[in-house]
Amino acid sequence: MSAEESLSLPETLDLVAAKPLAETLLSMRGSDLRIDASQVTRMGGQCVQVLLSAVKTWRDDHAILKFVSPSAEFIGGLKLLGVDPTTLAIQD
Repeated sequence: MSAEESLSLPETLDLVAAKPLAETLLSMRGSDLRIDASQVTRMGGQCVQVLLSAVKTWRDDHAILKFVSPSAEFIGGLKLLGVDPTTLAIQD
């Protein structure tokens, strides 16, 4: 694996953000990845699906993917959509 890469999520994770997020994550596949979720203020189901898919992909690839500094809105958005935040290996 290459060195750890970082990705900062945008404030709004909605339908418009889903495709660019998926493309960005795909381009980082194969690297250990640290995702900063501190700026997220709004989340939609499509981006949650993209993030859950990334978690599975990174696990299948035996790479490290961790979410750091999640905003209260990020955690709340996950819970609202029925996703246990521990599924994403969140670190404060």
